[in-house]
Amino acid sequence: MKSQLVTVAFLLSTFSLSAQENTALRSNVHIGFAYPLSTNGVKAGLYTNKFSAHALSGLSYQEEAFCASGITSIITHNAHGLVASGVVNIIGGNVSGLAAAGVYNYAGKNVNGVQAAGVLNMAHSINGVQAAGFANLAQNGVSGAQLAGFANITDIAHTQISGFANIAHEANAQIGGFLNIADSADVQISGFINVSEKCDAQVGGFINVAKEVNGTQVAGFINVARRVKGVQLSGFVNIADSSDCPIGIINIIGNGEQALGITANEIGTTIATFRSGGKKLYGIIGVGGNFTNRYEAFALQAGLGMHIPVSTSFRFNTEVSVTSLSDRRLNTDLRSSFKFLPALRLGRVELFAGPTFSYTTTSDDQGLGRVGYSLWSKERYYQSQDLSIGFESGIQYHLNSKKLFNKIFSEKKVEN
Repeated sequence: MKSQLVTVAFLLSTFSLSAQENTALRSNVHIGFAYPLSTNGVKAGLYTNKFSAHALSGLSYQEEAFCASGITSIITHNAHGLVASGVVNIIGGNVSGLAAAGVYNYAGKNVNGVQAAGVLNMAHSINGVQAAGFANLAQNGVSGAQLAGFANITDIAHTQISGFANIAHEANAQIGGFLNIADSADVQISGFINVSEKCDAQVGGFINVAKEVNGTQVAGFINVARRVKGVQLSGFVNIADSSDCPIGIINIIGNGEQALGITANEIGTTIATFRSGGKKLYGIIGVGGNFTNRYEAFALQAGLGMHIPVSTSFRFNTEVSVTSLSDRRLNTDLRSSFKFLPALRLGRVELFAGPTFSYTTTSDDQGLGRVGYSLWSKERYYQSQDLSIGFESGIQYHLNSKKLFNKIFSEKKVEN
């Protein structure tokens, strides 16, 4: 594609004098209107110039200091210093300095400096900065930064920053408004999705996907990985074959724990729960209700927990959770709790029970009657508050984590 663009540019100049590696013709000043109406005439494509200025377009073999054209500058070999055009720069060789164009920049070889265009930059490689209003493309790599309003594409990049997408084989840092894709990356930050084979850190507004993470995955909704040596933090779901520290409401971890259970507390709220996570940290999600003493309310629960092992069959589970009780009309109780639950595991079955410490805020008159032993309470306007001690017990059944992981996210998909 690049060779075709160069060919088109040469056709615009109406002949191919650039094929002649001739540096014998030199001029200090090259002034013109449009090729061949210039001080170098029809042989302009054979000249190496120190200063060039053209009203519309200019053609030269090489520029050593300054070249400016109202529309197009075509330099068939190397350019040093400043090359500036209102629309297009076509440079067949290396660029050392600044190439600036209103629409499009092309460099056939390396850019050692800055390539800046209103729409698109293309080069073989960059040692410096590529900045474009729309897109940057570097075939071999970028030792420096690519900055684009829409997309950056290269093989190896130090830093890519774009309004929409960054794509590279290897990258130190990718910051995209929507999407980052790399085989290997140190850091990926995007507004929506990151995709990588190997990475140290992924921060995505919605989803992160990686084969191997040696650091951190942070997503607004879901993280997916083969192996995570570090932290997986998501607003809702973490999926991994192995993960050191998954933090999310639902965690499908192949070497972790997932369990279905039922809990009940001192006020009669009964909830069906799904606890899922790694060896130590886990998430909690549940649904249930309270239908005691003519009181009818539906419950939703979410939280995080940590296992503190004592022996193979006994441990302590510490949890923080938020439970909403609502009669689906005007009355809602919101209960934030800390729980300390000694647990006994017998095969796949686990029994647990222990004290809870809760802060309850409610919008109805009966709300404070639905708490444990009250330590402090306060009523103000239409909102009541209470600190209390209570009790919770439950039973849960542990699923086969490896089988569950493979069913949801098959080995073949993860490997690929």
